[in-house]
Amino acid sequence: MSRIGNRVLTIPQGVTVETNGNIVTVKGPKGELSTEINKNITVNVEGTELTTTRKSDEFKNFHGTANANISNMLIGVTKGFEKKLETVGVGYRFDVQGNKIKVTAGYSHPVMVDIPEGITVETPSNTELVIKGTDKILVGEFAANIRKIRKPEPYKGKGIRYQDEYIIRKVGKKAA
Repeated sequence: MSRIGNRVLTIPQGVTVETNGNIVTVKGPKGELSTEINKNITVNVEGTELTTTRKSDEFKNFHGTANANISNMLIGVTKGFEKKLETVGVGYRFDVQGNKIKVTAGYSHPVMVDIPEGITVETPSNTELVIKGTDKILVGEFAANIRKIRKPEPYKGKGIRYQDEYIIRKVGKKAA
């Protein structure tokens, strides 16, 4: 039995959930999100409670996924999501210029990245980057793409990393 799929979600105040066939739309104070769920999963909205049910045991994995995605949408339109990145290395920095981010990460040229719609980016300092948005998938994917520009290396720890990420360091030549 899917424990996550059977979880009852409470709809926060000021948030409306609409189902149209297999498309679920969530509207809240921070915006509107919609997702398409499997046609064998039904979404039931009763007052301030939301439940998901499946037709048979074949669709267990879709059941839990649908419930988790709806839960993330409810959190996104009320609180929002954020990821924090930081650079480590001499000359590594972020610079937001309009709807682009200029990333200087040890290459011969700065890397320009377009900021997708629905995401806001802040730079508290030139080595920190805060990515905020309502869609958890979009925020996480954009943060991963920024990190991919220069992944942290294990010898000196230089690169772009998540703020709470721990890099396992290697000793290098001294070990031999």
